[in-house]
Amino acid sequence: MSTSPPAASVWRRHWQAALFLLPMLVVLALFCLAPLWWVAVHSLYGEDGWVGLDHYREILSSAFYLQAFSNSLSISLWSSILGLLLSLVAAASLRRVPGRFRDLVVAFVNMTSNLTGVPLAFAFIIIVGANGALTLLLRQAGLLQDFYLYSSSGLILLYTYFQIPLGVLLLYPAFDALDDDWQDAAALLGARLWQYWLRVALPVLTPAILGTFILLFANAMGAYTSAYALTTGNYNLVTIRIGSLVAGNVFLDPNMAAALSVLLVLLMVLVTAVNQWLLKRSYHAR
Repeated sequence: MSTSPPAASVWRRHWQAALFLLPMLVVLALFCLAPLWWVAVHSLYGEDGWVGLDHYREILSSAFYLQAFSNSLSISLWSSILGLLLSLVAAASLRRVPGRFRDLVVAFVNMTSNLTGVPLAFAFIIIVGANGALTLLLRQAGLLQDFYLYSSSGLILLYTYFQIPLGVLLLYPAFDALDDDWQDAAALLGARLWQYWLRVALPVLTPAILGTFILLFANAMGAYTSAYALTTGNYNLVTIRIGSLVAGNVFLDPNMAAALSVLLVLLMVLVTAVNQWLLKRSYHAR
């Protein structure tokens, strides 16, 4: 006959476990919650004091700021979709290669995920810039005509590049949920390879795919250094606008930058909420 431990002992163990979380909660409060609160409060102030929602009205009525959000959303969406598709293929392929080679590839992907910011922008300039090595070769071969790195297409290419390593690292563990016997069983039942992936593999991987997409989208929306180094701040993105309002050489307005930051956070919260809704739909569909 088993006896349950006393309630006081259970509460004591819970409190002891909670104490180990205290340092993490302090760091979260100092470096996440406190700055977010500061940004939210200062978005309601101007140079002369309280302005209420005037900053938000100005942003939502300004074609310039709305274009910044539109450009950021477009580049983030396309780069996240392309990065997710390529990462999905790469992660699936890694399960089919020998263990030692797979470990080398994972280590290489982990290393390339740290190539961001100014070094990444410089690498793209010398490789696929207007006079880049690959650009000149493709142009001489007649395979490249109108590509321009310092445009939305170039930024999508740049963003997709640094999305792929992150996507592979996030998706690779998710493939452990797939059993190789499932594919053999599906084949014995007459299912083709695309039917197995559509009816069996993808439904199992759906939570990981949606979660990875949200992280890639957030990663792209918050990117600043690579885009600024590539375009020298001449392309209209939300992060570049925030940076110019905080550390620009002509016009400084940190409170307007705070309002832009709040709208960017709210946009990410909305995307995350949609992701959670889709996850619940996928669970109920099973």
